[in-house]
Amino acid sequence: MPNENEQIDAVTRGLAHREVDGSTAKVATISQVYDTGIDDLWEAVSSAERIPRWFLPVSGELKEGGHYQLEGNASGTITACDKPRSYAATWEYGGMVSWITVRLTSLGDSRTQFELEHVAHVDDNLWEQFGPGATGLGWEMGLWGLVSYLADPASTPADPAAAAAWAASSQGKAYLKRSSEAWAEAAIASGDDPDEARAAAERTYEAYTAEG
Repeated sequence: MPNENEQIDAVTRGLAHREVDGSTAKVATISQVYDTGIDDLWEAVSSAERIPRWFLPVSGELKEGGHYQLEGNASGTITACDKPRSYAATWEYGGMVSWITVRLTSLGDSRTQFELEHVAHVDDNLWEQFGPGATGLGWEMGLWGLVSYLADPASTPADPAAAAAWAASSQGKAYLKRSSEAWAEAAIASGDDPDEARAAAERTYEAYTAEG
């Protein structure tokens, strides 16, 4: 299993824009290659029994047209499913609706690329304040959780309290700092002002590591 720095370097991040419902939306992508076959990875990222092992408890009907609820987090409707290659869903949280698509690509020899695309209409002021890391850091920790689970499938389910304690540790803070900086570089590559992108990344890091 990679250490924190190796994990950050193993992740690919990207930002783009897309017209959705008549206005411009932000498109964030995050991907990583995992040392398992596509069928195993599909089950890990699509079944109600295995998602809680690395992410969050989930309930509902996990099939096309079904509704899902992540415990203490987003809910939505599964809008498309092409087993074992992709699925799409709405991501409904805090009164806002955005859209996610998960894509799996077999690379042979028990290696599979996981890619998550998150499309959202983001308020300009919110983007200026926090940039892509506001949601990007959450996905980062999810991908690392998946790495950890696949390395030890018999491990106990993900514990949100333990994850929060780790994020507050010096090790966790260093990981979140570098992750924030990586999302700033993705924003800069997509055309954002470098100084503004790095300042937004610092605010995101402070928000994720604030106590109380």
